[in-house]
Amino acid sequence: MDTEVTQSPTKMDCVPIKGHSYVYWYRKKLEEALEFLVYFQKQDIVEDTAMFKQRFSAECRQNSPCSLEIKSTEAADSALYFCASSQSTVLHVSSP
Repeated sequence: MDTEVTQSPTKMDCVPIKGHSYVYWYRKKLEEALEFLVYFQKQDIVEDTAMFKQRFSAECRQNSPCSLEIKSTEAADSALYFCASSQSTVLHVSSP
């Protein structure tokens, strides 16, 4: 009989600072740069990555912690996961 190890999806929670409208999720693998995953404005995903869409799900409900879930964990998911919140973001538009 072969030995098998399975793990259910991994879920992380983040409680943004009260009054902050934006929540960002990142991960940092050993000896690699910080990697952007997704960001929310209130409950809506504003921007994400193709890798996020394939491997993760996330939600940010009003008056609840925001969550990030790895759909099916792999060895490559070993990393530190970070969330950050902000009251607002500033878009920099360059003039021609």
